[in-house]
Amino acid sequence: MAGYVEDVFSTFAARWDPAAATSGIARAFWIVRVVGLVVALSTVFAASPHPWSPGKQADAITVTMAVCTVAWLVWMFAGSRPRVTMVSLAVAAVTGGALAGLSPNSAAIAIGAVIAAHVGARYEPSTSIAITAAATAAFLITGLTLNGHPGFLIGYTFGFMGFWTVGYTRRANMLRAEEAERTLAETRRAREAETQAAALGERARIAREIHDVLAHSLAAVSVNLQAAEGLLSTLPAGSPELAKAIECIGRAGAFTREGLADARRAILALRDDAALSLLSDQLSALAEEYRTDGDDVDFGVTGTPRPVPAEARLTAYRTAQEALTNARKHAPGQPVRLSLSFSPSEVTVLAVNPVLHGGPGPGGPLAATGAGYGLTGLRERAALADGSLTAGPIDGGWQVCLRIPA
Repeated sequence: MAGYVEDVFSTFAARWDPAAATSGIARAFWIVRVVGLVVALSTVFAASPHPWSPGKQADAITVTMAVCTVAWLVWMFAGSRPRVTMVSLAVAAVTGGALAGLSPNSAAIAIGAVIAAHVGARYEPSTSIAITAAATAAFLITGLTLNGHPGFLIGYTFGFMGFWTVGYTRRANMLRAEEAERTLAETRRAREAETQAAALGERARIAREIHDVLAHSLAAVSVNLQAAEGLLSTLPAGSPELAKAIECIGRAGAFTREGLADARRAILALRDDAALSLLSDQLSALAEEYRTDGDDVDFGVTGTPRPVPAEARLTAYRTAQEALTNARKHAPGQPVRLSLSFSPSEVTVLAVNPVLHGGPGPGGPLAATGAGYGLTGLRERAALADGSLTAGPIDGGWQVCLRIPA
């Protein structure tokens, strides 16, 4: 039985305020208001004079009690209609105040007191004071008309004012709590921005270190290898050892140039201006780099480019970088098709070259480099970003496809 009653109250509460259906506190307030109205009206029936007593005062009690009850119920079921709520509260306050003056021996004063506390907590001071003053004026007019006791009139007047003060204090506390929440949210956003700025600064510092230490060293090695190759080429030909030395130097030069290209791409990915650019712009710049180095790379974009989260952007960039590097190693001189597709829920990076890795292609001086874990690392990186990566033969060629939510 208790559960059934609670379900009924929950249904009524949900119609009055949707949050009440899931909030125990809101449901409790709703029940208290219903019970309070019933108790207050019950005491009016039990007090003297009561509605069925002879005389005009009893008729006035009946009318004000009926109007007050209707206004109270309209207030409770008004929902999200602010004008209806305000009008019903004003009518209930005025009739409740008048009822308190007409039935001084009852608890009708509770009706006006509850409304005074509610409007004090929910409305601006000008509106809440006006409604409370109207209830107080209705009470004083009826009380003075019936020659009420001065102590009764003064005491209940201060009672209205006291309940309004309680509601206004609660409103001030709620406003301070909301302001504290907004301040906390702004502080959290500022902290996140500072963290991101610090991370971007650290990325720029690492990029500078890579440039100074690795790129400069590889450039110096490349220059010296080219000088050594030039000196060896001036020696008399015919010696197998000389030919082998020239071949080794040529291969070392190719390794060095590849290392320089990788260093440039790593620096581009780490620099903060690249990190903030669109993924389509980054991949376009990457394809242009490879074309500058002599590779045949065709790049296209499908869909509307949009900003992509940092982790997804870096994963997509590394995937395209690894695919182009593998194509250069295993199918040098062959065209590569790189595409970037945007759909509402994900981003797709697709790289296709016409010669199988390790297949019939002629290969190049870099074909034997690397430890063979590039695609494995890309799959792990894609999984960390909740994406998936597939790589394998397709129509006599090789395809690398990354799908990542973004």
